[in-house]
Amino acid sequence: MTHRKSVPADRPEAALVEAAGLRWLAEPAPSGGAAVVGVEAAADGLLELEEIVEARPDPQAAEAFGAALAITHGSLAAHGQPPRFGALPEEHPAGVAPFFGPAEDLRDVGAGTHDSWGAFHAGERLDPLLAELDAAPWPADGDSRRLLQRVRDRIASGALDDDEPPARIHGDLWSGNVLWRTAPAERGRGSGAVEAVLIDPAAHAGHREADLAMLRLFGLPHLDRVMQGYQRTAPLRDGVEDRVPLHQLFPLLAHWALFGPGYAAPTLRAAESALRL
Repeated sequence: MTHRKSVPADRPEAALVEAAGLRWLAEPAPSGGAAVVGVEAAADGLLELEEIVEARPDPQAAEAFGAALAITHGSLAAHGQPPRFGALPEEHPAGVAPFFGPAEDLRDVGAGTHDSWGAFHAGERLDPLLAELDAAPWPADGDSRRLLQRVRDRIASGALDDDEPPARIHGDLWSGNVLWRTAPAERGRGSGAVEAVLIDPAAHAGHREADLAMLRLFGLPHLDRVMQGYQRTAPLRDGVEDRVPLHQLFPLLAHWALFGPGYAAPTLRAAESALRL
């Protein structure tokens, strides 16, 4: 069975962008990476996906998902020299900007690539959103805008960069983009086992902690077990908890720009926390 996904009439190319991201994310799945919804057909304005019959997640499924996500993240480095931060899936349509946001209100973000995560994140992610916020009906006040500019500039400087190579990331990994199903037999999980399936990516080569911070933003069932599975497979640097606000800054800023000032306070708290790193 297939599911035909609605594509915005004014953004027919969104179907090809999403299909490219899904196929790219799915490449490590045969080697133990996270399961990704299958693309059955894609063209301008048309996206048909594998039908997912949802199941209830359990702690074992969550831990297995964490381990599988770690494999997906590490798969670029595992195959030799990884691409630069911001690199897009090979099938991403030429000349089309990457998108972020809800399907009915997609916004362009930057397509540039960088050796530095900070230069990428500031220039290709935060800058478009700051411009969006400045033009919104609910812009930041003077002090708040200066705070946002300070954290943007600190990130751009590379002061918060680390030795992590670019990872194969989902890019919009909030809990609503993780479905759960009974695992197909070919996945080798055992009879009746439940597994996570990724949908709706903003896929690119990014920092792996961005996906993990997004999972925390709106909650995920058995998140503690997800993190156990992840850490067992690909341990994170010390201090990962302190860096969560740094990697939540972008999605929080997106929510402020798109949905209003109800997200202003958590965005500013994340900015202040990132400045203390």
